[in-house]
Amino acid sequence: MPSEIKYARNGDVSIAYQVLGDGPIDIIYVPPFVSNLELQWQEPQQARYLQRLASFSRLLMFDKRGTGLSDRTGIATLEERMDDVRAVMDAVGLERGVVFGTSEGGAMSLLFTVTYPERVQALILYGAYARQVAAPDYPEGISPEIAKDRKEALRTRWGQGIMASVMAPERVADPAFLEQQARWERLSASPGAVVALYQMICEIDVRHLLNAVRVPTLILHREGDPIHAPQSRFLGRHIPGARMVELPGKEYYPFFGDQDALFGEIEEFLTGTRSRSEVDRVLATVLFTDIIDSTRRAVELGDQKWRELLVRHHTLIRDELKRFRGREIDTAGDGFFAAFDGPARAIRAAVAIVGKLLKLGIRVRAGIHTGECDVMDNKLSGVAVHTGARVAALAGPGEVLVSSTVKDLVAGSGLRFGDRGRHELKGIPGAWLLYSVIIDG
Repeated sequence: MPSEIKYARNGDVSIAYQVLGDGPIDIIYVPPFVSNLELQWQEPQQARYLQRLASFSRLLMFDKRGTGLSDRTGIATLEERMDDVRAVMDAVGLERGVVFGTSEGGAMSLLFTVTYPERVQALILYGAYARQVAAPDYPEGISPEIAKDRKEALRTRWGQGIMASVMAPERVADPAFLEQQARWERLSASPGAVVALYQMICEIDVRHLLNAVRVPTLILHREGDPIHAPQSRFLGRHIPGARMVELPGKEYYPFFGDQDALFGEIEEFLTGTRSRSEVDRVLATVLFTDIIDSTRRAVELGDQKWRELLVRHHTLIRDELKRFRGREIDTAGDGFFAAFDGPARAIRAAVAIVGKLLKLGIRVRAGIHTGECDVMDNKLSGVAVHTGARVAALAGPGEVLVSSTVKDLVAGSGLRFGDRGRHELKGIPGAWLLYSVIIDG
């Protein structure tokens, strides 16, 4: 954790808060319905997200009453929870700042903005809503039936990673992420508190406040988010003068996906400029793998056995990456993205992975390409990365497919290849010669 956690008092209730950064803009970050100031620093991408936000601001974060490190009181009304924002601001001597509300925190932020307009410099809403459940005059919400099912799921499956399916649907097949999500749930709120809180969320309706917002407002959401995007668009249509930006992606969690696009919009909205990303360029060999027919296998095995199989899959790949000096860049579900400083090591790692996973009954495909990549915060991006992913998509079961660039670079290594012909790679200019690594046996 980068700074000390302290407590503000609101009557008899203690609210945990933390301050990060010393920039010229004060941002009060109002979290989603459950948060945890300590655990948020244990997820690397979430930590990076908060550090980026604090790079141009003084960031004030807190856990809402009943959750995280704040007093585990009974779930209070929206008005009482909104007043905790005032208490935290008073505790750090903050008279006025930018209120940044996410998901359910958006309703609190709207109420605070209208109640204390003299204390709000600007309003940012990410994946937020004025009302959660649909009504005859509000088709943007989720149906009452879905709300009822979700409440029951929270009651029976809280602490098992239940929120991943809603907040990060593209990562639900990743056992490591699911375990991390489950631990966050268990340590952030009790099942009873979550059910009571969700019941309150289903009753929230602050649509009548939207026309009263009189501060500059930025509304953000991921365009493919099926729950928050329609509700966020409703805010954009009804808050006077609001600027609405749709970001690419499906997941709600703002720290996944393209953080640079998100922060570019926020920083430009608050400062009028965007910081230039610190990007280096390096030559790297990228390796992509994924499991063949993963959806069918998951259905056949069932959730528990599929998760166990993925744990073995992940462990084996990480062992081989370590053995061949590869570096894991990202993993989502059943796919791996790794980088190597030499193409021959990448090929040998891929061959070992394909062969050893086959012994576990797991068939994978692999694709390799070498090219210049952009490097920022230990992540790789650029055309070379996209090319590697496209090569992998064309590989067959148990096949290691490489670009002609890779084949040419490993001349004299003793590796052998079969010609797979010339191919168009989606989104990549030109036609590409591809080669299949000949695997003995």
